[in-house]
Amino acid sequence: MKLPILIPLVAALLALPCFADPYKTGQKVDAFSAQDQHENAFTLDPKTTRFVLVSHDMDTGKAANKVLDGLGAAYLTDRKAVFMANIHGMPGIGRMFALPKMRKYAHRIILGDDANLIARFPQQQGKVTVLKLGSGKVTSIRYWDPATEGVDGFLK
Repeated sequence: MKLPILIPLVAALLALPCFADPYKTGQKVDAFSAQDQHENAFTLDPKTTRFVLVSHDMDTGKAANKVLDGLGAAYLTDRKAVFMANIHGMPGIGRMFALPKMRKYAHRIILGDDANLIARFPQQQGKVTVLKLGSGKVTSIRYWDPATEGVDGFLK
């Protein structure tokens, strides 16, 4: 095989994991490890976690953080919920400003910095994805608009 043909073939094969299908109702959720905004290690245990909230863009994340911060540090923990912000693709200069701001929030923010991980969570523009889990599987998928809705109804 000639090198010009081999390079695009290898690149296409390496990109395949980036296109993992998003979770669907009834599907088993995979454990994953990441860091939070304070650089502490985090590992998701799908069997003990009831809710996974994921913001896919900066504006939605800011709105969600504002709501969650107002509810206090224990709000998510008490509901066996985790909040993850997509920071994959955020340039270094953006991280220099965003991460110190995130450290000021009382609640824990898991940093989604892996394209394969983020791709697993379905999304709607301008909304936070809320996966409800039971026995390690997705029991429902809902979308929370933190700019117009409270979060309580999504975590029941």
